[in-house]
Amino acid sequence: MQIALVIGSAVATIKDEKLHGRKLLLVRLADEQGAASGPPLVAIDTVSAGAGDLVIVAAGSSARQTDITAGAPVDLVIVGVIDSLETSGTVTYRKG
Repeated sequence: MQIALVIGSAVATIKDEKLHGRKLLLVRLADEQGAASGPPLVAIDTVSAGAGDLVIVAAGSSARQTDITAGAPVDLVIVGVIDSLETSGTVTYRKG
């Protein structure tokens, strides 16, 4: 699993039928302070995340292990919204 920042959403009216009704969010991988880097990625949202949320994502075959994404052509899924992060005893991120 990795940390990512939700930066927006995507709308696709034509998509695989197993993705109908699923929210597509744009994320960028992030560090322990919540600073995003790298290219934007599309993730299926399973936890009602929104723009600005720091989230936990699962990628690859792990992305197809949730009840919502089982059997779907998914490579990245949001599985949690982060409230806080602590690194070496120091809180590095706390949700606003």
